[in-house]
Amino acid sequence: MSAPPLKKPTVTEREARQVAEAAREQDWRKPSFAKELFLGRFRLDLIHPHPLPTDEAVRRGEQFLTKLRAFCETKIDGALIEREARIPDEVINGLKELGALGMKIDPKYGGLGLTQVYYNKALALVGSASPAVGVLLSAHQSIGVPQPLKMFGTPEQKQAFLPRCATTAVSAFLLTEPDVGSDPARLATGAVPDGDDYVLDGVKLWTTNGVVADLLVVMARVPKSEGHPGGISAFVVESDSPGITVENRNAFMGLRGIENGVTRFHQVRVPAANRIGPEGAGLKIALTTLNTGRLSLPASCVAAGKWSLKIAREWSTAREQWGKPIASHEAVGAKISFIAATTFALEAVLDLSSQMADEDRNDIRIEGALAKLFASEMGWRMADELIQIRGGRGFETADSLRARGERAVPAEQLLRDLRINRIFEGSTEIMHLLIAREAVDAHLSVAGDLIDPEKSLQDKARAGANAGVFYAKWLPKLVAGPGQLPSSYTGFRYGGVDLSAHLRFVERHARKLARSTFYAMSRWQGRMETKQGFLGRIVDIGAELFAMSAACVRAELLRTRGEHGREAYRLADAFCRQSRLRVDELFTRLWSNTDDTDRKVVKDVLAGAHTWLEQGVIDPSGDGPWIADTTPGPSERENVHRRIE
Repeated sequence: MSAPPLKKPTVTEREARQVAEAAREQDWRKPSFAKELFLGRFRLDLIHPHPLPTDEAVRRGEQFLTKLRAFCETKIDGALIEREARIPDEVINGLKELGALGMKIDPKYGGLGLTQVYYNKALALVGSASPAVGVLLSAHQSIGVPQPLKMFGTPEQKQAFLPRCATTAVSAFLLTEPDVGSDPARLATGAVPDGDDYVLDGVKLWTTNGVVADLLVVMARVPKSEGHPGGISAFVVESDSPGITVENRNAFMGLRGIENGVTRFHQVRVPAANRIGPEGAGLKIALTTLNTGRLSLPASCVAAGKWSLKIAREWSTAREQWGKPIASHEAVGAKISFIAATTFALEAVLDLSSQMADEDRNDIRIEGALAKLFASEMGWRMADELIQIRGGRGFETADSLRARGERAVPAEQLLRDLRINRIFEGSTEIMHLLIAREAVDAHLSVAGDLIDPEKSLQDKARAGANAGVFYAKWLPKLVAGPGQLPSSYTGFRYGGVDLSAHLRFVERHARKLARSTFYAMSRWQGRMETKQGFLGRIVDIGAELFAMSAACVRAELLRTRGEHGREAYRLADAFCRQSRLRVDELFTRLWSNTDDTDRKVVKDVLAGAHTWLEQGVIDPSGDGPWIADTTPGPSERENVHRRIE
């Protein structure tokens, strides 16, 4: 007997948190460099010597990159895609023939079987030719059908769908809804059991690849009923199933060629055999998929940094002001140094995280999240600095530059394209909270019941005893460490550059970070989760320390391999010096900030106390609701889904 149709869920803040908490991976079965860092333990042994891919992985990866580069240089016209806001069918078909749809898929299913390291290198290469094409490939493989099936699919599901994904079928991932973003507890799309099928009803928003996809991963809520535990679940859905309508192809300030839409499901029948994992496992599948899926965004940021450095170098040499190239002026030179050093560090973070993901020795859920957070923020800053270096030409479009006889440099497009990375796959603000939750996991494991208002006195007493044992052993270790010894990490010295001092800085400040977190938990207890400003700064400090560590380890790797070791040491040194200034400022702002004042101002603004300040302007916004209606039912709009011909 089928369950009744779902009503739109209404949830409290606590219920929403419980849903998110239930979807977390609860256990830490493998070591994590970043987790240890937040606990005040600098485990350099987990990342040094730098892990390396196998010779076979390198051979296969380099062979594909050679073919891909030739394709990008001869078949992808990034300017055309930007101008027409569409990727030509022949480009997508060419990528299919090249095997690019199956980069991460096992060869036994027709894929290339590339490692995460080389997959990211491929995305960086394609993304530099056209960011829209890079997003298409990433959405298909990083979070689309291949990745969740690879991790959670049955042998039958893998055999049914992975060969198609590797060769012909573009896939998309559908989680977000018009009224549901980073709060999945309110997810309204329903999947009602009916015999051997589920019947899907609902609307999904911002479905990247959804306009051209052949296969969809859809997150929908199964109602609890007899024989059905229910909960948010994941389904593989054929995009041409009756009842599916792509109601709109969305347009954005950047990434103009992406096929992103609004997809409505009305009485769409999906075989129960297409459910990935058990009922209720959908969010856990999504979050686990994103652990490595998020690494595709740092790949695009690394590509942006490399291109920004090239343009900054060439332009700053050619452009003269006051009798000398602008690169010779300190104000511009500082920006070039920032771009060069940050690009080096971002590539170090990306390659290190990717190789650790390939080896599966470490738990990289925090590393992957930090890489996404740090790269998206720094990538945006690098693009902004490039615009400033280019001056008025940075604000001018490539087409306009070309029309008046100058080199068509799409710097302003880079800025527009990169902006979404601070929102995609977890906004910066959400990433701060997600990472902070993992960073304090050890504390909550031993002392969580102490600050939970719903726990009994007996539970609190038990938690207090456990916490006492844990902190009696942990706190003394935060007092002193190798970072205070001048003889520590002396192997990181080369060519007159001493990176050991930076590693000692990381070790000392990892302990300081852990002490600060402990003090904050002691001070605010249950209110800690509301201190988002503090938690964000804690995470940002951890991101800087992780990036410094990765930069130093990469520099030493390149030195040992005879690959620009001297130059790498200089770049790592420059990045660490810049990073240390940011870390010191963040530590200061942990306790000296405007958080309390800001909260008061926000309260006044929302109460309407400052509407007088809004007077004197005209609001050019159109009419309409803030959030579109998502009432289930048949579509009344034309289906704009298109097949790749």
